[in-house]
Amino acid sequence: MLFRTGRDRLRDRFEREFKAVFPSLNGTALRLTRDSDDAADLVQEAAVRAFDAFERFDGQNFKAWMLRILTNLYINKYRQRQRTGNQPSLDEETMDEPVAALTEIPDQQILANLLEDEVEAALAAVPEIFRTAVVLSDIEGASYDEIAEMLEIPVGTVRSRIARGRAHLRGSLERFAIERGYLRQD
Repeated sequence: MLFRTGRDRLRDRFEREFKAVFPSLNGTALRLTRDSDDAADLVQEAAVRAFDAFERFDGQNFKAWMLRILTNLYINKYRQRQRTGNQPSLDEETMDEPVAALTEIPDQQILANLLEDEVEAALAAVPEIFRTAVVLSDIEGASYDEIAEMLEIPVGTVRSRIARGRAHLRGSLERFAIERGYLRQD
């Protein structure tokens, strides 16, 4: 008869929970890093950190907890790269968020069908700091409050980053949307 230790049961529980959210974590990591190897490394590092801290997990929302670990790791790597001067300045970003019905906004229409290579390419072109907020909101379905908690920033900053990220997407996708018939050219 085999005796299972508490650590074995904990590992099994973690593996079950992790397998259920892996596709979401991997997709988020791919959209953030824009590189399959970097995404795999990010997910693996997040899994290791999460397992090490799993005994302290409150059991509430495993997916949100894992996304927070993943995004925190990504942000730390982003900040390290930013210190080397390879990132565009946020001051250079001066796009306004237009007000329109959700059905009339190109990025909202197109993001609903995330199957096109053009959409992924446009999303990859959004500056990282804005892309993270957009991915968590529009793809992962996280609320502004959840994103603020994950990124450890105020809700107002989340709103601003999402608006600016969507504005980038809008600019990149408008021509594509007209060509594919999602929008009429006036």
